[in-house]
Amino acid sequence: MQGQTTRNGKLAITDESQLVFGQCPRPVTCGRGLTIGAGTVYPELNFTLPPMLVEEQSWQQVIGHYDRIGQAVVRRASALNLPGVVLEFEQLPAMTERPQWGAEITAILQKHLQTLHEKTGMPTALRVTVVDLREMQRPPLLRTGAGWERTREAFICAAQAGADILSIESVGGKEVHDEALTMGDLPGIVWSLGSLSCRDMAWLWQQISEIAAKYGAVSGGDTACGFGNTAMQLAGKGMLPSVLAALVRAATIPRSLVAFEHGAVGPSKDCAYEGPAMKAITGVPISMEGKSSSCAHFSPLGNIAGAAADLWSNESVQNVQLLSGSAPEAFLELLAYDCRLFNTAAARGKATEYRDWMVASDLPHSVEALMLEPSFVLGVSKAVVEQQDGYARTLAAVRFARDAINAAVSNGTTQIPAREKAWLTRLSAAVDSLPETEAEAFETVGANYAHLFNRESYGL
Repeated sequence: MQGQTTRNGKLAITDESQLVFGQCPRPVTCGRGLTIGAGTVYPELNFTLPPMLVEEQSWQQVIGHYDRIGQAVVRRASALNLPGVVLEFEQLPAMTERPQWGAEITAILQKHLQTLHEKTGMPTALRVTVVDLREMQRPPLLRTGAGWERTREAFICAAQAGADILSIESVGGKEVHDEALTMGDLPGIVWSLGSLSCRDMAWLWQQISEIAAKYGAVSGGDTACGFGNTAMQLAGKGMLPSVLAALVRAATIPRSLVAFEHGAVGPSKDCAYEGPAMKAITGVPISMEGKSSSCAHFSPLGNIAGAAADLWSNESVQNVQLLSGSAPEAFLELLAYDCRLFNTAAARGKATEYRDWMVASDLPHSVEALMLEPSFVLGVSKAVVEQQDGYARTLAAVRFARDAINAAVSNGTTQIPAREKAWLTRLSAAVDSLPETEAEAFETVGANYAHLFNRESYGL
């Protein structure tokens, strides 16, 4: 399946003023009359179970939780008079391992969205994110074996049960990236993302997009959550420098872009902080998460993440009771009020101004926030599309990010702790020493990790 054309060196968005929330060159219509990226920011509510086992004995309890979440969404969305809403059902491993379980919950949630639509006329859509089970074996078998077969079946069952958007948090290359990240090995990080991950994404998203087309779903997008967000969380806990996490963030862009070259059309996943670059390069709508995702994780990107969002998400909140009501109800309300502000600013011709305030509020405090700043996004996106293969693109992204970080720190745009300045110097030098080609990287870097990955899984 043919995806977006990104190998002509051109961007879908070239003017910084057009890289803004709620609008994109290629809106996506899905579900019950919902068009994403055509001028309105919609909430995308993400939820999960409270701590409990998901097994045969507890399955009716599991079903009860999702049924009550659906009822709560109908109740709260109606009261808030939302312009539209997206639900994201992120399957838990047991729900992908037993695809009919995932399908059963998909059908329950769609039933409630249908009720909401019939009751209010509200446009609605359901995203189903399948778990990537392919890493259960080590080294991972990515293109064959039980893990892939179960993952594939879960996509088919979800689409047959009514999923409007299909997504995944894929893991190709993660077996190498995890070790390289913990060692602060920049060549290993760049090679795992630029070579292994890009190769896997091309194969995987061809499969997903074909399933989506066959069953009438939208091939949404992936996320580098297991790569960039892992680095962000480790940096937030002081376990690695934020300047390294920022470089990793930039390095994830080419990897996630591959999905859109193999049939994905958006909206991208909420935890894909590389989303603004996807939007700039391909013109697709994106989902983002910021301050309202603190129920799931902390981040330095609470406001700036909304700068280009078309869907605004909370990441994932457990179905527990709060003083006001259930946590999913409460977080739907939080998202709804954020979206009202997005949409009011746009309606009054102040979208760019409001976007710039969100950017300015985070940019001085985090070098990772610099990776989402609009002029940076356009610059790194241009650097990426000028290259032809995944490794060259990743190398270009890291070099551009290194230069931007040094410039921002030097001119005081962004502050970093004193202890990180030595890291920035070291990493800047390491960028200059990176292998120039994928073949060279495979020989000089790949050999160090040969025990961790299966060559056939990446077509090597």
